[in-house]
Amino acid sequence: MSKFRGIILEGYSNAGKTSVLKSLKQLQACDDAERSVIILSEHYSQVLHKVNGELKWLGHEEHLQLLKERVAMLKKLNNWAREIGQSSQISKGLFFILERFHLNHRVAFPHYISDEIKQLEEELFEMGARCILLTVSPENIEQRICSRNPNEWVGKTEEDIKMACDLLLEQQQEYRSQAENSIIPTIEINTDNKDWKSYAKQIYYLN
Repeated sequence: MSKFRGIILEGYSNAGKTSVLKSLKQLQACDDAERSVIILSEHYSQVLHKVNGELKWLGHEEHLQLLKERVAMLKKLNNWAREIGQSSQISKGLFFILERFHLNHRVAFPHYISDEIKQLEEELFEMGARCILLTVSPENIEQRICSRNPNEWVGKTEEDIKMACDLLLEQQQEYRSQAENSIIPTIEINTDNKDWKSYAKQIYYLN
């Protein structure tokens, strides 16, 4: 039977998910034994999407259905791997990386934590999923926000920047709270040092 395992990268904007994902891809590419890999960036699973140049916020049911479809796809691929037999597989088994998934849903809809999202998390748990929550320390939030897209902050007041920092801190805490309520094991990694390669190694070689 093939080994099913995966990583879910979660965290608020500016925490470093895209940078860590890039380093994970580079690390995975050097692993000759890991050939069957599915990597889906946040564009395939997050609540907020850009459609024809305009931002669209998916509703609770819409987003839940989207997540169900992604999980069903992964399970179908893994079932195929089982059917063709272990002798036909050189790889360790199907390995997946998802960006912004179940915690993104929980944080977006904190008052609608349904049995369906819990069931979805149970399926991900059975698939060997491990969640990585990326965070930034309070004293480094302003620098991280302003350095990502400097042009967006030209002319902004100190109050504007403070509001953005407070929002990030609030959202980070909500991610922590929701992670505690999920069956999927979650490891929090602070990304203040921006050592993306080191974080990727820590994540990739999780048991």
